[in-house]
Order: sequence, then structure tokens, then C-alpha cells
Amino acid sequence: MKIFVDADSCPRVARELVMRAAKRCGLTVVFVANRSIPGLQGDAIMELCPPEEGAADDRIVELARPGDLVITRDIPLAARLVERDLAVMDDRGNVYTGENIRERLSLRNFIVDLAHKGLGGERSPSYGKKEIRMMANSLDRLLVKLNPLPPRGT
Repeated sequence: MKIFVDADSCPRVARELVMRAAKRCGLTVVFVANRSIPGLQGDAIMELCPPEEGAADDRIVELARPGDLVITRDIPLAARLVERDLAVMDDRGNVYTGENIRERLSLRNFIVDLAHKGLGGERSPSYGKKEIRMMANSLDRLLVKLNPLPPRGT
């Protein structure tokens, strides 16, 4: 099992949280982005993609396998991954599933359409202790589900 992070828009504190969790579980983290991401440590892998639109998304889709976890804010990417039966969550702890991804994608497309028409509201999403705690909790739950501990005595 690997953890893939769509790193272009992932906050530093979320990246650090993922690296600590991966180290604790003995997992590899692959950060995928169109630019170099500072502060990566340990066994983290940086997958640098060309600057073309969607190159990092396509690379994540290419590399991720069932049983892996992908962390992304990109809802269209999340939809592609959920269709392939991958575990997907964002950096705020929202877990994307087959049951909720179409609604999330529809809402995202509606908001993007409003923004293109000049009707989008002011966006200033905060990323603080509450969001970090929610992410940590979701990450822990998914890691236990995807990477259960081996039975005792083995």
C-alpha cells in the first residue's frame, strides 16, 4: 500500500501529517506535483510532472492501485479515482466514496460555472486546527481500514 498526495495544493501541515502517519505505518508516500515541494523528508518520493494542465492528475491515476490511498482537493480527480475503487480523501478529512462523489462533483461544477459567470462568492477557506484534526481522524480510519495490522504471533 502507498499513499499518493496531489501535492500542488496540499498545505504543508497536511503533508507533514501524512508523512508522520506513513512513517508510523511503514508506508511509502508519493507526492505528485507540477513543481518541487519543499520540506519532504524520510522515505517520501517526489514525482515531478510536466507543467501541462492535468499532468499530475494523470500521473496519480496511472500510478495508484486498489488498496492505495490518494489525498487530493481536486474533485474531478477524486471522481476518476473512486471509479477505479481507490480510497480517496481531501486534506480536510472528507472521504470521497461511490455514494457521495457525484453530488460533490455536481456541486463543484455548479460553483465553477457561477465563478465563470462572475457570480462566485468570495472564497477564503480557512485551514486551522479543526481541519487538521478532521484530516488526522479520517486518515487514521482509512489507514486502519486499508492497512490492517497483521495478526499477533506472525
